[in-house]
Amino acid sequence: MSVRVRYFAAAAEAAGTDAEDRTEPTLAAVRAAVVADHPALGGILDRCAVLVDGTRHDDDVPLDGVTYVDVLPPFAGG
Repeated sequence: MSVRVRYFAAAAEAAGTDAEDRTEPTLAAVRAAVVADHPALGGILDRCAVLVDGTRHDDDVPLDGVTYVDVLPPFAGG
């Protein structure tokens, strides 16, 4: 099982990529793993919206059957 993690704007810059495939079983595990692999994300991940197939979920959500996890930093403007 793998899920595609997509990073946008400042999150992509911090991760050094706009997407990667991950195999962690829960959203909490993905959060911990991406910060371990991309330490610069540690400073912004808590402020990002993290969506699982387009919907916000708690960190304990299992990722079986999930296609995308999107990491969206806060956006400014109107």
